[in-house]
Amino acid sequence: MTELNQRLKAIRIVPVIAINNANDAVPLAKTLVDNGLPCAEITFRTDEAASAIKQMRDAYPDMLIGAGTVLTPEQVDAAIDAGADFIVSPGLNPTTVKHCQQRGIAIVPGINNPSLVEQAMELGLDTLKFFPAEASGGIAMLKALSAVYPVSFMPTGGVSDKNVEDYLALPSVIACGGTWMVPAKLIDQQKWEDIAALIKAL
Repeated sequence: MTELNQRLKAIRIVPVIAINNANDAVPLAKTLVDNGLPCAEITFRTDEAASAIKQMRDAYPDMLIGAGTVLTPEQVDAAIDAGADFIVSPGLNPTTVKHCQQRGIAIVPGINNPSLVEQAMELGLDTLKFFPAEASGGIAMLKALSAVYPVSFMPTGGVSDKNVEDYLALPSVIACGGTWMVPAKLIDQQKWEDIAALIKAL
C-alpha cells in the first residue's frame, strides 16, 4: 500500500472543500486539525484554490492536502507549486494522469464504470475516485467493481453522514470524500465552531 493510501485509510473521511476566500484557509485548517481531521481536498472550482492550499501548507506542514477538481496539466502544476500532496480529478483524463506521473505526484482520478477502471489500470493506477458515487449505483456498483478489479476506491458524490459508514465498510474503500462536514456556507460565514461540531460528529 502506498503512503497516500495508508494516510487516507487512517483518516477515512476526506473533506472536499470549495474556498471562496483564501483568508479562510488557515482558520479552517486549524478547525480540521484541532478536531482530529488533519486532511483537506481543496477543489479548483474557485480561483482561490492554489492560494488556499499554499496557506494551509505553510501553516500546517504535516496536514494531508489534496487538490480536487483538477482538469488540466496547468492546474496540476499550480497545485504542486502550492504544496499539494496529491491530485484528485472528477474523471479519467490520460493527459492529466501522465502529467502527474511525470511530475511525481499521486493522482486519484474519477471513474464510475468497468471500462474506466481498466483504462486507469492500464495507466498504472490502483487507487481511484468513484464519482459520482450515489448517482453511479452507489454501494451495489462498488461491490460489483470490487469483485473483479484489484483496486482501491475513494467514493465521492452523494456520500453523507447517512451512508458513509456503509461505504467505509467495503474492503475496497480506503476513504470517502464529502462536503457535509465543511459546507461552503459555514466557511463563508466563518462559523468555525459549527464546523467543529460537524467534524466531531463523524
